[in-house]
Amino acid sequence: MAKKAEKPTKIPPSLQPWIEARRRFRLSHAHVQMARELGLNPQKLGKLANHDQEPWKQPLPDFIVTLYMKHFERERPETVKTIEQIAAAKQAKKQAKKAAKAGAQQQPGQEAAAQEASAAK
Repeated sequence: MAKKAEKPTKIPPSLQPWIEARRRFRLSHAHVQMARELGLNPQKLGKLANHDQEPWKQPLPDFIVTLYMKHFERERPETVKTIEQIAAAKQAKKQAKKAAKAGAQQQPGQEAAAQEASAAK
């Protein structure tokens, strides 16, 4: 018998444009994380990545690092996470919250039954 393969993490629609931007502009995971922390829009990165036609512009990765350096006063994030890791963490948090909520809904019924049993004694 073959083992069941784990389901790949479903990427939320809010993070999908970042994956497309990473591929399109050949950005590293660190550059994507820096751009997200700076609040850049992944759909507007094409305006900034026009250094071939407009030589006074910096290449996009260098521009992101420059902005990040000005804003956060460091060259790169302390811990670099991929979009896939962020999506997996979001999904795990959502499942944990769902499990906790289901557990909380079961407990009041069990407590009431225990109180009735102790009152009957």
